Amino acid sequence: MSSEQIKTNYPALYTLITVFFFWGFIAAGNSIFIPFCKSYFSLDQFQSQLVDFAFYTAYYVGALLLFTLGDMSGKDIVGKWGYKKSIVYGLLFSALGAGAMIIAVEASIYAGMLVGLFIVALGFSLQQTAANPFAILLGDPKTGASRVNLGGGINSFGTTIGPIVVALALFGTAKSISDEQIKALELSKVVILYIGVGLLFIAAAALFYFSKKVPSGIANEPMEKANKALRTLVIMTVLLGIMFTPVFQSYKSDEAIKIEALTKEVDVAKEELARTTYLANSPELLKINEKITANESEALLLKQGLEKNRMLWLSGALLVVLGGILFSYTSARKNSEGWGAMQYPQLVLGMLAIFTYVGVEVAIGSNLGELLKLKEFGSLQSSDIAPYISMYWGSLMIGRWAGAISVFNLQGSKKTIALIIVPLVAFGIILGVNILSGKDMKPLYYYVVCVLIQIGAFFLSKDKPARTLMIFGSFGMIAMLIGLFTSGTVAIYAFLAGGLACSIMWPSIFSLSIIGLGKYTSQGSAFLIMMILGGGIIPPIQGKLSDIIGIHQSYIITVVCFAYLTLFAVLVKGLLKKQNIDVDAIEVEGSH
Repeated sequence: MSSEQIKTNYPALYTLITVFFFWGFIAAGNSIFIPFCKSYFSLDQFQSQLVDFAFYTAYYVGALLLFTLGDMSGKDIVGKWGYKKSIVYGLLFSALGAGAMIIAVEASIYAGMLVGLFIVALGFSLQQTAANPFAILLGDPKTGASRVNLGGGINSFGTTIGPIVVALALFGTAKSISDEQIKALELSKVVILYIGVGLLFIAAAALFYFSKKVPSGIANEPMEKANKALRTLVIMTVLLGIMFTPVFQSYKSDEAIKIEALTKEVDVAKEELARTTYLANSPELLKINEKITANESEALLLKQGLEKNRMLWLSGALLVVLGGILFSYTSARKNSEGWGAMQYPQLVLGMLAIFTYVGVEVAIGSNLGELLKLKEFGSLQSSDIAPYISMYWGSLMIGRWAGAISVFNLQGSKKTIALIIVPLVAFGIILGVNILSGKDMKPLYYYVVCVLIQIGAFFLSKDKPARTLMIFGSFGMIAMLIGLFTSGTVAIYAFLAGGLACSIMWPSIFSLSIIGLGKYTSQGSAFLIMMILGGGIIPPIQGKLSDIIGIHQSYIITVVCFAYLTLFAVLVKGLLKKQNIDVDAIEVEGSH
């Protein structure tokens, strides 16, 4: 059948891209929810980052469960159910998570909210596994990438308006709310938000289920066995649980209780000093000051030991992931039987790259709210940060819209004009939706300079994935270093530019990782989706590092991440060349 005879099923496609919107809306909204929870529940930075831990770990768990069921049955479970039914199941599961979230918010239980977010994201995991191949199925395979990229563009629009809507739900239309005032806020609007989100999930599920225009999308593809890889992933999961458990338990340890008691004693003593007038050098004044100093010293000593211990366990969790993947690769090189796609070096390095990429993308945005509270970054309240969070996640939209231009096969001056105009239009849309919501965007007008730098990077990359990744990885690394060694507007712009650097990375990493896998391509894709786990591991590690050395200095983690992504581009180019694969001929497909 010729490509002219294969018509795109537009009604089904438009129905499908609604789920892409949900992923972006909720994920970016978490960046506002994190600083809110920190103030409302009096958390440290690590505890607030458990929002990301719950959300992105669910993607890993969901993908691992689907892979396990597929390995046991020998068939792709999502394909067996049909892409249509899989998306319906995923939406209903996410609606269940929204219900759990409502109950937790009503009871003001932070752990319950994390459970709710975990369930929502578990549904997303199933939706995402089905949605990308489904988009390709809804028309000519040759234009499949354009449909996936359209979904990516809608996803990015969700990431842009998510922070604005969540900020309105949490803080209302008030210009600025202090962190102390946040503790007294009613959470009724959050309940309304998640009732709305839950109903949208159910409505979308009904739209899919009852629509005669949406095909079932059943694909009875056999699944290649990889029992050794599965066993390793299960062991990794158990070890990750072992590493994180002591960190969670440490917040209820004797040391933590003692620190809390000492801190309260210090606060009471300081209140007494503020209420009462003492003569200088009077015995009562000296006694109170000595007590404050002694308690503060003891609390600091206990906290330093506790934080060091927590950081060791979290570093162990990171080593479990790195060690597990590298062990799989070295074992597969000796004997490939039972390892499936993990016998390919480009996939193993790509798994680490996806882990790092998602981790750094989420960590920059999720820790940004705390960074903006610093005096040298504007002393902003949690209610003031929505425009910056929106611009960060919107930066991904700017890059993805620019990256989608290649799908339209524009040539010469038309392509040049599009590469300049499209990112600037996207930037204008981000400013526009924020201004319409009542936000002051004047401090971000000159961010257009960073957008222009990104446009230049696109011209240099020439649609070649390895080259693109090298250029944008270097761009991200330089931006993070500028952010680390400066402050104020320059540093804020530099950290926001991390979104511009990340914007085009997912399809480049994905394409470079699965090329040459042959019959293991589908399995390799499943392994890569699992590595979204990075969004659940790297942000909490940065959060704990922030508790120890400060939020600004903790961004050193982002430099390391971009450095690896740049190194991956160099290494994978050499590996593919050895396999006689023309790296420059690889088409960039896929969207996150």
